[in-house]
Amino acid sequence: MALLACTCCSCALLATPRPHTAQWTVFETSFASSSHYENPLQDAVLTVEFQSPSGKISTVEGFWDGGSTWRVRFSPDELGAWRYSTRSAPDDPGLSGQSGTFQCVRYAGTNAVYRHGTVRVSSNRRFLEQADGTPFLWLSDTTWNGALHAQPKDWDVYLSDRRDKGFSVIQFVMTQWIASAGNGDGRLAYQNWKRIYIDPAFYQWMDDRIRAVNEHGLVAAPVMLWAAPWNELAKYTNPGNSLEESQLIKLARYMVARYAAYQVIWILAGDGDYRGQASELWKHIGRAAFGDHPLRLVTTHPAGHMWVGTEFGNEAWFSILGYQSGYGDGPKDFEWHTQGPPATEWKNEPFHPVIDLEANYERHLSSEGVPFAARSVRRSAYWALLVSPTAGFTYGAHGIWSWETRPTIPMNHGGTGIAPPWHEALKYPGSTDMKHMRDFFSSVKWWTLQPAPDLVIDQPGKKNPAEFVALSRSEVGKFALLYMPVGQKTRIHISDVAPGGVVRWFNPRTGAWLKPVPVGADGSITAPDTNDWAAWIGQQVSGRLANR
Repeated sequence: MALLACTCCSCALLATPRPHTAQWTVFETSFASSSHYENPLQDAVLTVEFQSPSGKISTVEGFWDGGSTWRVRFSPDELGAWRYSTRSAPDDPGLSGQSGTFQCVRYAGTNAVYRHGTVRVSSNRRFLEQADGTPFLWLSDTTWNGALHAQPKDWDVYLSDRRDKGFSVIQFVMTQWIASAGNGDGRLAYQNWKRIYIDPAFYQWMDDRIRAVNEHGLVAAPVMLWAAPWNELAKYTNPGNSLEESQLIKLARYMVARYAAYQVIWILAGDGDYRGQASELWKHIGRAAFGDHPLRLVTTHPAGHMWVGTEFGNEAWFSILGYQSGYGDGPKDFEWHTQGPPATEWKNEPFHPVIDLEANYERHLSSEGVPFAARSVRRSAYWALLVSPTAGFTYGAHGIWSWETRPTIPMNHGGTGIAPPWHEALKYPGSTDMKHMRDFFSSVKWWTLQPAPDLVIDQPGKKNPAEFVALSRSEVGKFALLYMPVGQKTRIHISDVAPGGVVRWFNPRTGAWLKPVPVGADGSITAPDTNDWAAWIGQQVSGRLANR
């Protein structure tokens, strides 16, 4: 019998009358249009209806891929025989009335993205989980230019490093933006402004980059429409600033059609102000691009210290409340993060997972002109995971976000300092600290944590916001997690956590645990030294730590 290549791995499957596609991976087929379209993005629409083995109907759009070639991609969530049929507008004999079948089989590999399935919002809407109920901790890296510029071998080195350090998500830009001249081949995602024309070769390049993200066991988080109005150049090169609403919708729908079958989480808009009246444009685009039941999760990436829960919280397509803690390194910046919206607004309905999508990049100059060290990055990360219900954090490194190949000041970012080549920035200590942080949270049921700042009796952050002690307590177990940016002595209401409990210190710089020590009768705990420290606080029962 002939052999067919499996779409999800390098294994081979015996051929049957129907092609096989593993659950949660990508089924793809192509069609040839009979008509010639001057601008296919604007002039034709291919719609494909998929019927699952249980009879559920899913309707997706196909996409033009150059010449007369049109494709459709779909990720099956049910095992068994699927059917599909097509229609087009205008009616095109090559696109309309096509039909076929394929068999969805169980995924047999070790890739967690496929083994556990698509990421969704949990039933209590506080965190993310995969289709089989496995909690999903968002630990992302920022490589805005990476997918645009990285060559395949370099992209593989980068993704392998991030996977091995416990990252689960990769954020990047999916079109040309600010001063970028396009991708590594010099191609632009689209041309013209009033009536854009897609360049399929640009997105064929992007196909390979997104496919590689998933194949490394990571979820892709592309920014679809960057919208930062930093200066005149940004206004004319960022799609979110330069295109009219109808063209933004066309561009967004094309990207959804092309990539929604992959394991992606959409970032609709990047680095703009989406508050107040400005939100109306993005609401219109979100509704048109995703509908009421999007196939994948969607969020926005607002500019620094901007909160958009009021604007988007009730939108059916909106899934994650993202914010940007930013690059300030002063008291007001710390207060916004630890006592402002991230620490208070998560309580407001409708609930959404709260995630810091852009914090201070390691070795990037702060607003005070000082490079952010790993310690500053850790502080932002632990705060983000403990001042809101634990859901996720995004790391960034100067030199990787802009994907530099030689030491230079990144494009359009003169005040950020000279960035090293990406392969040097890959080794920053802060990225290894993120692995330690993931190990710390993975040691407990992190998805049960709720912020409990009132349990800290002596809060150092009242005198110095940079020393804010963050504490979060489990809803289902008698334990809490704590982070001290500066090791010192403080007191907590231990009777509300674990009467007669112990504290076990965790070194966020090495990933090492210290032996548990009793909490003082008055709730006092003292860090091992003046470095930053994390801690597990709970009860010791019969020589072992409970709820661990």
